[in-house]
Amino acid sequence: MPEEETLRRAREDKAEGKAPSVQAGEFVREEIHHVREGKHGARSAKQAVAIGLSKARRAGVNLPQPDPARTSKSTRKKAKADSEQGRHPHKPSKKRSRATMNALKREGHQSASSKALSRQTKSSAAKRSKKDRSASARKAARTRSAQS
Repeated sequence: MPEEETLRRAREDKAEGKAPSVQAGEFVREEIHHVREGKHGARSAKQAVAIGLSKARRAGVNLPQPDPARTSKSTRKKAKADSEQGRHPHKPSKKRSRATMNALKREGHQSASSKALSRQTKSSAAKRSKKDRSASARKAARTRSAQS
């Protein structure tokens, strides 16, 4: 279950008209903090991000489904189930939650280090074309808030 502060931040982002990916970023941020503070671990930076995105979908963030060309059928199925759960919430199974937490507690905590996240970011960006990266940077500059 996401922390109240994370939900508040995500709602704030939504109210400001920010993109669903920005709203989901709050959940990913929370997950990275959990791994860093030792609440549980993750096998890789990718897994920590995936857990955050799953939490976001379950909390009702309207994230699009992953690209069929880049993800497995099981990943898309999980994303669809998470989105569905976000629309019709119900109490999670205690046994499954405990089993998941116990499995994650056995994983390492280096997956949320600056180095690991940097490596993940760079490899992810390298898969995109220069044109895509450039357009994304232009949009970021254009939509950056006046406060920062």
